[in-house]
Amino acid sequence: MKQALYLETSVIGAYLDNGEPFRRDLTIRWWEHEMPGYRAVISPLVSSELARVQEPHRTSYLKLIRDLEQVDLTEEAAILAEGYIARGIFHRKYIADALHVAIASFHKIDYLVTWNFGHLANVRRQARIKLFNTAAGFYVPMIVTPEFLVSEATERVSEL
Repeated sequence: MKQALYLETSVIGAYLDNGEPFRRDLTIRWWEHEMPGYRAVISPLVSSELARVQEPHRTSYLKLIRDLEQVDLTEEAAILAEGYIARGIFHRKYIADALHVAIASFHKIDYLVTWNFGHLANVRRQARIKLFNTAAGFYVPMIVTPEFLVSEATERVSEL
């Protein structure tokens, strides 16, 4: 059985981000060479965030996620996200980030993949999420960047 990845919105955004070529190129290589080895999922939250992006990018983003499996935003995940806010793990204005983690946790997704260093790929916040989820009996996904999941074979391809 393949390990599961929850793709947070910033990863999809990076695929077309000409402003950060290193991140874009690494994301594209990872998407094409590594992601097929996983069960990649998104949520309705990711879809709605991308639907709010202005054209010309919106159509391209929605095309990228069109064939990905979509897991539900459940009531339990919403309650878990509220718990993160109540404990000060996330500020209320970052409810979407709390929901991404809660959805991945509820659905027992192995990796939450993000380029959001400020609110998600952050060691201190991950430690607090781990403590909270463990105490509450929820799964703890690893929060990583695509770079963390790049194999040596993909690195060699990029060096050529």
